[in-house]
Amino acid sequence: MPLACSRVSTPLLTSSPAASSISRVVRVGAWPLAVTLVIHAIAVLAVEGSPTDDFTTVYSAIRRFLDGVPVYNEVYHHVDPHYLYNPGATLLLAPLGMITNFTLARGLFILANAAGIIASLAILTRLVGHKLSGALFPLSIVVAFCTEAVRSTLVFSNINGLLLLALVGFYWLWLSNRRGAAGLVLGLAIVIKPMFAPVAVIPIVQRCWKTPLMAALVPAVLNLVAWPIIPGAQGYLTEVAPYLKITRDYANVSLPGLTTYFATPPVVFWSLAVVVAVSVILGGLALLRLMRIDDFTWLVTTTTLVLTGVYLLSSLGQQYYSLMLIPALFTALRPSSAFHTTPAWLAAVMFLAPLDWATHEWPTLGRWFTLFLPTMGWLMLVVTIAAWAISRPKASDKLHPPHTDKKVIAHD
Repeated sequence: MPLACSRVSTPLLTSSPAASSISRVVRVGAWPLAVTLVIHAIAVLAVEGSPTDDFTTVYSAIRRFLDGVPVYNEVYHHVDPHYLYNPGATLLLAPLGMITNFTLARGLFILANAAGIIASLAILTRLVGHKLSGALFPLSIVVAFCTEAVRSTLVFSNINGLLLLALVGFYWLWLSNRRGAAGLVLGLAIVIKPMFAPVAVIPIVQRCWKTPLMAALVPAVLNLVAWPIIPGAQGYLTEVAPYLKITRDYANVSLPGLTTYFATPPVVFWSLAVVVAVSVILGGLALLRLMRIDDFTWLVTTTTLVLTGVYLLSSLGQQYYSLMLIPALFTALRPSSAFHTTPAWLAAVMFLAPLDWATHEWPTLGRWFTLFLPTMGWLMLVVTIAAWAISRPKASDKLHPPHTDKKVIAHD
Protein backbone atom coordinates (compact mmCIF):
# COMPACT_ATOMS: atom_id res chain seq x y z
CA MET A 1 0.00 0.00 0.00
CA PRO A 2 1.54 3.35 -0.96
CA LEU A 3 2.21 5.79 1.79
CA ALA A 4 -0.34 8.58 1.92
CA CYS A 5 0.87 11.96 3.01
CA SER A 6 -0.84 13.27 6.12
CA ARG A 7 -3.47 15.93 5.71
CA VAL A 8 -3.02 19.67 5.74
CA SER A 9 -4.71 22.37 3.75
CA THR A 10 -1.74 24.34 2.41
CA PRO A 11 1.60 23.44 0.80
CA LEU A 12 4.52 23.28 3.18
CA LEU A 13 7.11 24.78 0.91
CA THR A 14 7.07 27.13 -2.02
CA SER A 15 8.74 25.76 -5.14
CA SER A 16 11.15 28.05 -6.95
CA PRO A 17 14.10 27.53 -9.29
CA ALA A 18 16.54 28.59 -6.56
CA ALA A 19 14.97 26.26 -3.99
CA SER A 20 14.99 23.36 -6.45
CA SER A 21 18.65 23.99 -7.26
CA ILE A 22 19.61 24.01 -3.58
CA SER A 23 17.59 20.84 -3.01
CA ARG A 24 19.43 19.04 -5.83
CA VAL A 25 22.82 20.06 -4.45
CA VAL A 26 21.89 18.93 -0.94
CA ARG A 27 20.52 15.64 -2.27
CA VAL A 28 23.61 14.90 -4.32
CA GLY A 29 25.89 15.68 -1.38
CA ALA A 30 23.78 14.01 1.29
CA TRP A 31 23.54 10.54 -0.23
CA PRO A 32 27.30 9.72 -0.22
CA LEU A 33 27.54 11.02 3.34
CA ALA A 34 24.47 9.04 4.41
CA VAL A 35 25.75 5.79 2.91
CA THR A 36 29.20 6.30 4.46
CA LEU A 37 27.78 6.97 7.92
CA VAL A 38 25.46 3.95 7.77
CA ILE A 39 28.25 1.61 6.67
CA HIS A 40 30.60 2.97 9.34
CA ALA A 41 27.96 2.66 12.06
CA ILE A 42 27.23 -0.96 11.15
CA ALA A 43 30.56 -2.35 9.95
CA VAL A 44 32.81 -0.54 12.42
CA LEU A 45 31.00 0.83 15.47
CA ALA A 46 28.40 -1.92 15.86
CA VAL A 47 30.63 -4.85 14.91
CA GLU A 48 33.33 -3.60 17.28
CA GLY A 49 30.71 -3.29 20.03
CA SER A 50 31.30 -2.04 23.55
CA PRO A 51 31.42 -3.37 27.14
CA THR A 52 27.68 -2.58 27.31
CA ASP A 53 26.24 -5.52 25.41
CA ASP A 54 22.44 -5.73 25.37
CA PHE A 55 22.26 -8.38 22.67
CA THR A 56 24.11 -11.10 24.57
CA THR A 57 21.75 -10.65 27.52
CA VAL A 58 18.64 -11.03 25.35
CA TYR A 59 20.04 -13.82 23.18
CA SER A 60 21.19 -15.83 26.20
CA ALA A 61 17.76 -15.54 27.84
CA ILE A 62 16.01 -16.68 24.66
CA ARG A 63 18.40 -19.60 24.36
CA ARG A 64 17.60 -20.57 27.97
CA PHE A 65 13.92 -20.60 27.04
CA LEU A 66 14.51 -22.78 23.99
CA ASP A 67 16.76 -25.11 26.01
CA GLY A 68 14.19 -25.47 28.79
CA VAL A 69 16.27 -23.61 31.39
CA PRO A 70 14.66 -21.04 33.75
CA VAL A 71 14.86 -17.69 31.96
CA TYR A 72 15.05 -15.35 34.97
CA ASN A 73 17.97 -16.98 36.75
CA GLU A 74 20.36 -14.01 36.86
CA VAL A 75 21.83 -12.38 39.95
CA TYR A 76 20.04 -9.04 39.76
CA HIS A 77 22.20 -7.16 42.24
CA HIS A 78 25.15 -7.30 39.81
CA VAL A 79 25.88 -4.32 37.55
CA ASP A 80 25.84 -6.34 34.30
CA PRO A 81 22.94 -5.78 31.89
CA HIS A 82 20.01 -7.94 32.94
CA TYR A 83 17.22 -9.61 31.03
CA LEU A 84 14.13 -7.55 31.87
CA TYR A 85 11.61 -8.59 29.21
CA ASN A 86 8.35 -10.23 30.26
CA PRO A 87 7.43 -13.78 29.19
CA GLY A 88 5.30 -12.46 26.31
CA ALA A 89 8.26 -10.55 24.90
CA THR A 90 10.43 -13.64 25.34
CA LEU A 91 7.99 -15.66 23.25
CA LEU A 92 7.80 -12.91 20.62
CA LEU A 93 11.60 -12.79 20.30
CA ALA A 94 12.04 -16.58 20.36
CA PRO A 95 12.81 -16.87 16.61
CA LEU A 96 16.01 -14.92 17.22
CA GLY A 97 17.31 -17.74 19.42
CA MET A 98 16.73 -20.30 16.69
CA ILE A 99 19.82 -18.92 14.96
CA THR A 100 22.41 -21.00 16.80
CA ASN A 101 25.42 -19.09 15.49
CA PHE A 102 25.81 -16.17 17.92
CA THR A 103 27.87 -13.97 15.59
CA LEU A 104 25.41 -14.44 12.75
CA ALA A 105 22.44 -13.75 15.03
CA ARG A 106 24.01 -10.55 16.37
CA GLY A 107 24.96 -9.36 12.90
CA LEU A 108 21.47 -9.92 11.53
CA PHE A 109 19.96 -8.21 14.58
CA ILE A 110 22.15 -5.14 14.04
CA LEU A 111 21.21 -5.03 10.35
CA ALA A 112 17.51 -5.37 11.21
CA ASN A 113 17.67 -2.45 13.63
CA ALA A 114 19.64 -0.27 11.20
CA ALA A 115 17.09 -1.10 8.51
CA GLY A 116 14.29 -0.29 10.96
CA ILE A 117 15.76 3.15 11.61
CA ILE A 118 16.18 3.91 7.91
CA ALA A 119 12.68 2.64 7.11
CA SER A 120 11.28 4.85 9.88
CA LEU A 121 12.97 7.90 8.36
CA ALA A 122 11.58 6.97 4.95
CA ILE A 123 8.02 6.75 6.31
CA LEU A 124 8.39 10.04 8.16
CA THR A 125 9.70 11.69 5.01
CA ARG A 126 6.57 10.63 3.13
CA LEU A 127 4.28 11.60 6.01
CA VAL A 128 5.50 15.19 5.86
CA GLY A 129 4.88 15.32 2.12
CA HIS A 130 8.36 14.83 0.67
CA LYS A 131 9.52 12.34 -1.94
CA LEU A 132 12.17 9.77 -1.08
CA SER A 133 14.03 10.99 -4.16
CA GLY A 134 14.34 14.44 -2.60
CA ALA A 135 16.92 15.88 -0.23
CA LEU A 136 15.07 15.32 3.06
CA PHE A 137 15.41 11.54 3.21
CA PRO A 138 19.23 11.28 2.85
CA LEU A 139 19.66 14.37 5.02
CA SER A 140 17.58 12.76 7.78
CA ILE A 141 19.75 9.63 7.59
CA VAL A 142 22.89 11.77 7.97
CA VAL A 143 21.50 13.55 11.02
CA ALA A 144 20.11 10.39 12.63
CA PHE A 145 23.30 8.36 12.25
CA CYS A 146 25.27 11.16 13.90
CA THR A 147 23.15 10.98 17.07
CA GLU A 148 24.01 9.20 20.29
CA ALA A 149 20.66 7.42 20.15
CA VAL A 150 21.29 5.67 16.83
CA ARG A 151 24.94 4.95 17.55
CA SER A 152 24.23 3.45 20.98
CA THR A 153 21.33 1.40 19.61
CA LEU A 154 23.65 -0.22 17.07
CA VAL A 155 26.77 -0.42 19.25
CA PHE A 156 24.87 -1.93 22.20
CA SER A 157 22.95 -4.02 19.62
CA ASN A 158 19.59 -3.50 21.27
CA ILE A 159 16.08 -3.57 19.80
CA ASN A 160 15.32 0.15 19.76
CA GLY A 161 15.66 0.49 15.99
CA LEU A 162 12.78 -1.94 15.50
CA LEU A 163 10.82 -0.22 18.26
CA LEU A 164 11.23 3.09 16.43
CA LEU A 165 9.84 1.40 13.33
CA ALA A 166 6.88 0.15 15.38
CA LEU A 167 6.23 3.66 16.72
CA VAL A 168 6.44 5.25 13.27
CA GLY A 169 4.31 2.40 11.90
CA PHE A 170 1.72 3.30 14.52
CA TYR A 171 1.80 6.92 13.32
CA TRP A 172 1.38 5.89 9.70
CA LEU A 173 -1.43 3.40 10.34
CA TRP A 174 -3.30 5.84 12.56
CA LEU A 175 -3.03 8.64 10.00
CA SER A 176 -4.17 6.19 7.30
CA ASN A 177 -7.29 5.54 9.38
CA ARG A 178 -6.29 1.91 10.04
CA ARG A 179 -6.96 2.16 13.75
CA GLY A 180 -7.02 -1.55 14.61
CA ALA A 181 -3.71 -2.20 12.85
CA ALA A 182 -2.24 0.85 14.60
CA GLY A 183 -3.20 -0.65 17.96
CA LEU A 184 -1.72 -4.01 16.99
CA VAL A 185 1.65 -2.48 16.11
CA LEU A 186 1.64 -0.33 19.25
CA GLY A 187 0.81 -3.43 21.30
CA LEU A 188 3.89 -5.20 19.94
CA ALA A 189 6.02 -2.26 21.09
CA ILE A 190 4.33 -2.31 24.51
CA VAL A 191 5.00 -6.00 25.08
CA ILE A 192 8.71 -5.36 24.50
CA LYS A 193 8.86 -2.09 26.45
CA PRO A 194 5.84 -1.11 28.58
CA MET A 195 7.03 2.52 28.50
CA PHE A 196 4.94 2.81 25.31
CA ALA A 197 1.72 1.97 27.18
CA PRO A 198 0.70 5.60 27.92
CA VAL A 199 0.72 6.29 24.17
CA ALA A 200 -2.30 4.00 23.84
CA VAL A 201 -4.37 6.53 25.78
CA ILE A 202 -3.90 9.27 23.17
CA PRO A 203 -6.40 7.88 20.60
CA ILE A 204 -9.16 7.99 23.23
CA VAL A 205 -9.44 11.77 22.81
CA GLN A 206 -10.80 11.04 19.32
CA ARG A 207 -13.25 8.56 20.86
CA CYS A 208 -11.41 5.71 19.21
CA TRP A 209 -11.45 2.60 21.41
CA LYS A 210 -10.24 0.10 18.84
CA THR A 211 -6.62 1.28 19.02
CA PRO A 212 -6.15 1.17 22.82
CA LEU A 213 -8.10 -2.10 23.00
CA MET A 214 -5.81 -3.77 20.47
CA ALA A 215 -2.75 -2.25 22.14
CA ALA A 216 -3.83 -3.81 25.45
CA LEU A 217 -4.86 -7.17 24.00
CA VAL A 218 -1.55 -7.90 22.28
CA PRO A 219 0.66 -7.97 25.42
CA ALA A 220 -2.13 -9.61 27.42
CA VAL A 221 -2.59 -12.47 24.94
CA LEU A 222 1.14 -12.97 24.39
CA ASN A 223 1.78 -13.21 28.12
CA LEU A 224 -1.17 -15.56 28.67
CA VAL A 225 0.19 -17.85 25.97
CA ALA A 226 3.80 -17.55 27.12
CA TRP A 227 3.34 -17.96 30.86
CA PRO A 228 2.78 -21.76 30.87
CA ILE A 229 5.60 -22.49 28.42
CA ILE A 230 8.39 -20.15 29.59
CA PRO A 231 10.57 -22.01 32.11
CA GLY A 232 10.59 -20.17 35.43
CA ALA A 233 8.13 -17.52 34.21
CA GLN A 234 7.20 -16.69 37.80
CA GLY A 235 10.71 -15.31 38.16
CA TYR A 236 9.54 -12.25 36.26
CA LEU A 237 7.27 -11.39 39.19
CA THR A 238 9.62 -12.45 41.97
CA GLU A 239 12.93 -11.20 40.56
CA VAL A 240 12.46 -8.76 37.69
CA ALA A 241 9.43 -6.77 38.85
CA PRO A 242 11.01 -5.78 42.20
CA TYR A 243 14.27 -4.93 40.39
CA LEU A 244 12.44 -2.64 37.97
CA LYS A 245 11.17 -0.57 40.90
CA ILE A 246 14.69 0.18 42.09
CA THR A 247 16.26 3.47 41.03
CA ARG A 248 19.89 2.75 40.26
CA ASP A 249 22.46 5.47 40.87
CA TYR A 250 24.63 4.84 37.79
CA ALA A 251 24.03 5.34 34.04
CA ASN A 252 20.54 6.61 34.77
CA VAL A 253 19.44 9.94 33.30
CA SER A 254 15.86 9.97 34.58
CA LEU A 255 14.92 12.46 37.32
CA PRO A 256 14.92 9.71 39.97
CA GLY A 257 18.37 8.70 38.70
CA LEU A 258 19.67 12.26 38.88
CA THR A 259 18.33 12.94 42.39
CA THR A 260 19.53 9.54 43.64
CA TYR A 261 23.00 10.11 42.17
CA PHE A 262 23.37 13.45 43.93
CA ALA A 263 21.48 12.31 47.06
CA THR A 264 19.26 15.37 46.92
CA PRO A 265 16.39 15.94 49.39
CA PRO A 266 13.07 14.39 48.25
CA VAL A 267 11.62 17.87 47.71
CA VAL A 268 13.96 18.34 44.71
CA PHE A 269 12.60 15.30 42.90
CA TRP A 270 8.98 16.02 43.75
CA SER A 271 9.28 19.64 42.64
CA LEU A 272 10.71 18.60 39.28
CA ALA A 273 8.18 15.76 38.98
CA VAL A 274 5.31 18.21 39.48
CA VAL A 275 6.73 20.47 36.76
CA VAL A 276 6.93 17.52 34.36
CA ALA A 277 3.48 16.15 35.21
CA VAL A 278 1.79 19.55 34.96
CA SER A 279 3.59 20.30 31.68
CA VAL A 280 2.50 16.98 30.16
CA ILE A 281 -1.12 17.37 31.27
CA LEU A 282 -1.55 21.03 30.32
CA GLY A 283 0.52 20.65 27.16
CA GLY A 284 -1.49 17.60 26.09
CA LEU A 285 -4.76 19.46 26.62
CA ALA A 286 -3.52 22.53 24.75
CA LEU A 287 -2.38 20.36 21.83
CA LEU A 288 -5.95 19.18 21.29
CA ARG A 289 -6.60 22.41 19.37
CA LEU A 290 -4.01 21.26 16.84
CA MET A 291 -5.79 17.95 16.27
CA ARG A 292 -8.29 19.41 13.75
CA ILE A 293 -5.63 21.42 11.94
CA ASP A 294 -2.70 19.04 11.45
CA ASP A 295 -3.21 15.46 12.56
CA PHE A 296 0.44 14.49 12.00
CA THR A 297 1.86 17.27 14.15
CA TRP A 298 -0.77 16.70 16.84
CA LEU A 299 -0.16 12.95 17.07
CA VAL A 300 3.64 13.08 16.94
CA THR A 301 3.99 16.07 19.29
CA THR A 302 1.55 14.64 21.84
CA THR A 303 3.28 11.25 21.76
CA THR A 304 6.67 12.95 22.13
CA LEU A 305 5.40 14.92 25.12
CA VAL A 306 4.04 11.78 26.79
CA LEU A 307 7.12 9.63 26.13
CA THR A 308 9.50 12.33 27.33
CA GLY A 309 7.47 12.63 30.52
CA VAL A 310 7.75 8.86 30.97
CA TYR A 311 11.52 8.97 30.45
CA LEU A 312 11.90 11.69 33.07
CA LEU A 313 9.71 10.12 35.75
CA SER A 314 10.53 6.42 35.39
CA SER A 315 13.03 4.63 37.60
CA LEU A 316 15.46 4.19 34.68
CA GLY A 317 16.23 6.51 31.79
CA GLN A 318 18.83 6.00 29.07
CA GLN A 319 19.94 8.67 26.62
CA TYR A 320 19.32 6.36 23.67
CA TYR A 321 15.60 6.35 24.52
CA SER A 322 15.71 9.69 22.69
CA LEU A 323 15.59 7.69 19.46
CA MET A 324 11.79 7.68 19.85
CA LEU A 325 11.78 11.48 19.89
CA ILE A 326 13.41 11.89 16.46
CA PRO A 327 10.02 11.88 14.66
CA ALA A 328 9.20 15.16 16.42
CA LEU A 329 11.98 16.86 14.44
CA PHE A 330 9.99 16.23 11.26
CA THR A 331 7.17 18.43 12.55
CA ALA A 332 9.47 21.39 11.85
CA LEU A 333 8.41 20.98 8.22
CA ARG A 334 4.76 21.59 9.10
CA PRO A 335 3.03 24.98 9.20
CA SER A 336 2.88 24.96 13.02
CA SER A 337 5.32 23.13 15.28
CA ALA A 338 7.10 23.40 18.61
CA PHE A 339 10.25 22.92 16.52
CA HIS A 340 9.77 26.36 15.06
CA THR A 341 11.26 27.56 18.35
CA THR A 342 14.92 27.73 19.38
CA PRO A 343 14.46 26.05 22.81
CA ALA A 344 13.04 22.91 21.19
CA TRP A 345 16.10 22.54 18.95
CA LEU A 346 18.45 23.27 21.84
CA ALA A 347 16.71 20.55 23.83
CA ALA A 348 17.12 18.13 20.90
CA VAL A 349 20.84 18.87 20.71
CA MET A 350 21.15 18.24 24.45
CA PHE A 351 19.65 14.74 24.31
CA LEU A 352 20.74 13.66 20.82
CA ALA A 353 24.32 14.93 20.44
CA PRO A 354 27.02 12.31 21.23
CA LEU A 355 29.22 14.75 23.14
CA ASP A 356 31.66 13.97 25.95
CA TRP A 357 32.26 17.03 28.12
CA ALA A 358 34.95 15.61 30.41
CA THR A 359 38.31 17.43 30.38
CA HIS A 360 41.57 17.13 32.30
CA GLU A 361 40.80 20.38 34.11
CA TRP A 362 37.19 19.50 34.99
CA PRO A 363 36.89 15.70 34.93
CA THR A 364 34.10 15.36 37.49
CA LEU A 365 32.08 18.34 36.32
CA GLY A 366 32.49 17.25 32.72
CA ARG A 367 31.35 13.72 33.57
CA TRP A 368 28.25 15.08 35.32
CA PHE A 369 27.53 17.31 32.34
CA THR A 370 27.88 14.39 29.92
CA LEU A 371 25.64 12.15 32.00
CA PHE A 372 22.82 14.55 32.86
CA LEU A 373 22.69 16.94 29.90
CA PRO A 374 20.11 14.62 28.27
CA THR A 375 17.99 14.90 31.43
CA MET A 376 18.00 18.67 31.11
CA GLY A 377 17.23 18.33 27.40
CA TRP A 378 14.19 16.15 28.09
CA LEU A 379 13.01 18.56 30.77
CA MET A 380 13.47 21.53 28.43
CA LEU A 381 11.56 19.75 25.65
CA VAL A 382 8.58 18.96 27.89
CA VAL A 383 8.36 22.55 29.13
CA THR A 384 8.91 23.97 25.63
CA ILE A 385 6.19 21.86 24.01
CA ALA A 386 3.75 22.72 26.80
CA ALA A 387 4.57 26.44 26.67
CA TRP A 388 4.34 26.51 22.88
CA ALA A 389 1.01 24.66 22.83
CA ILE A 390 -0.52 26.82 25.55
CA SER A 391 0.71 30.10 24.04
CA ARG A 392 -0.42 29.28 20.50
CA PRO A 393 -2.91 32.02 19.57
CA LYS A 394 -6.39 30.64 18.96
CA ALA A 395 -6.55 32.77 15.84
CA SER A 396 -3.86 30.56 14.29
CA ASP A 397 -6.34 27.68 14.33
CA LYS A 398 -8.34 29.58 11.75
CA LEU A 399 -5.44 30.13 9.39
CA HIS A 400 -5.84 26.63 8.01
CA PRO A 401 -9.48 25.58 8.31
CA PRO A 402 -10.01 21.86 8.76
CA HIS A 403 -10.73 20.94 5.15
CA THR A 404 -8.68 17.82 5.38
CA ASP A 405 -9.42 16.46 1.90
CA LYS A 406 -6.32 17.88 0.30
CA LYS A 407 -3.10 15.98 0.38
CA VAL A 408 0.21 17.56 1.12
CA ILE A 409 2.16 18.40 -2.00
CA ALA A 410 5.18 16.13 -2.28
CA HIS A 411 8.32 18.19 -2.64
CA ASP A 412 11.64 17.36 -4.22
